Amino acid sequence: MGNIVAVQAGVTTAPFDGEPSGAELDAIEAEMPLISAEVELLDAQIMILDRTPSEVDERRIRRARRKVLAARREIANQSATAFVPEVGA
Repeated sequence: MGNIVAVQAGVTTAPFDGEPSGAELDAIEAEMPLISAEVELLDAQIMILDRTPSEVDERRIRRARRKVLAARREIANQSATAFVPEVGA
C-alpha cells in the first residue's frame, strides 16, 4: 500500500510566527477603550458575587455599563464613517 501525500503545495506562503500583524495591533488599539470598559464592568460584577450589592455597587455597575455602551457606540460610529464616501471629491 502506498503513502498518501498532498499533491498541492501548502496554502500559506509564510509560516505563522506567533506575533500579531500591524493591522491586528491597530485593530486592538482602536478597540482598547471598549476592552477597558468591559474589564471595568466585569470587575464591578465580580465584586458583588458573594454579597448583596450596596447602592454604591449598583451605581458602579450602572456607570460601567454606560461606559461600555458609549465605547461600543464610538467604535460603531468610527467604523460607519469609514465607509461613507466624501461628497464633492
